[in-house]
Amino acid sequence: MPARTDTHAVTVPYPHFEVNCKVYPGTGGEAGRAFAELVERVGEETGGTFVFTPQVPDVRLVARATDLAVTAPAVDPVEPGRGMGRILPETLRAAGAAGAVVNHAENRDTLADVEAAIDRCREVGLESIVCVDSVEMGRAVGVFEPDAMVFEKPDDIATDRAITQTHPERVERFVAMRDEVCPETKVTVGGGVATPEDVRLAFEQGADATGAASAVSLAEDRESLLREIGRVVADAER
Repeated sequence: MPARTDTHAVTVPYPHFEVNCKVYPGTGGEAGRAFAELVERVGEETGGTFVFTPQVPDVRLVARATDLAVTAPAVDPVEPGRGMGRILPETLRAAGAAGAVVNHAENRDTLADVEAAIDRCREVGLESIVCVDSVEMGRAVGVFEPDAMVFEKPDDIATDRAITQTHPERVERFVAMRDEVCPETKVTVGGGVATPEDVRLAFEQGADATGAASAVSLAEDRESLLREIGRVVADAER
């Protein structure tokens, strides 16, 4: 497939399933590019929409190699200039990222930094995807009107305890809060999502998207799992 040239036109589509690499083995560099190409092919063949979150150094690689919407796993609320080791929003956007994750449970930000990151992302046309762990935190972040909020319990991450199965009422309360506070913000459900049924329930409970990291990255047969999930996402899009 020819490389995409207009990286700035990409936005995060909904509904979708997000495949998150984190730093799992076999998800970086050329292996990460091949992983993304597999996700893209499965999406094309099943009709389900996928979003891909590679490691930061691979954002440009994946954005050029595929037509997937690529989101960065982190971003810093910094301006061009001094800031050794920080991740500039402008650089992510120029690399082809459609959005960036803020305040993941494994990389926390202060509430002030969350607000600043949302503002900086908005300035450069990068969608802000803010992780929150409760309805109350969602309400506090929602007043900043991020593009999306990821609702997940940190203790569920990398387990088989998807909140869509264990506490569906919490997902429904979160969606109701979103409708009240920031109706334009999308809701993604994460944390422990591992099966096609988890994905189906997320959409049934009102989420706009869902996703997984370890469940897909470490799967014995990534392609088979992605195909099952892709068909569920395709059904949600109808």
